[in-house]
Amino acid sequence: MNKPRKMLGSADSPYILSLKRLIETQSKATIAGWCLDYTQAHILPIFERRCPEDNRPRSALDASRRWFDGNAKLPEVKAIILNECHAAARELTDDPAAQAAARACGHAAACFHTPTHSLGLAFYGAAAIAYDKVGTGESPAVYDQIAAEECAKMEAALRAVAVENEPNPAKVSWRC
Repeated sequence: MNKPRKMLGSADSPYILSLKRLIETQSKATIAGWCLDYTQAHILPIFERRCPEDNRPRSALDASRRWFDGNAKLPEVKAIILNECHAAARELTDDPAAQAAARACGHAAACFHTPTHSLGLAFYGAAAIAYDKVGTGESPAVYDQIAAEECAKMEAALRAVAVENEPNPAKVSWRC
């Protein structure tokens, strides 16, 4: 078994650059809604299938949605993301797919506060899907291909909800 990477892709991957350009054109609410919806549909099921008794990633996604609905305070949501969801990821050293899924959920949930966390969905979400699909014994080329395919699906999902000529795009400062 190869030592799995925590995340797949890199900041200069063509599919990440394309996703970043699209993210930069959208509002914070659109970015966060896309992250939450995509994660709930495609990443959370990986975690819940592998850790059926652990609801911490779902709790983080739900808390983020409550914040958008005006039913939760920022410190409460941040505490759930950091102290529950990311804690779940730190504990899962023996299951790279579940660990990456928990990290992806944490980053998607954090998009309500900082849109740059949306790349965590891409990097960790691709890893969760790849490790769930083929395990950890494949070549780097196989993982790079899966990451490219999954990020293309993520970008297509964002394009499907993107607001054309968004009048209030998020101010995104990439640090990667």
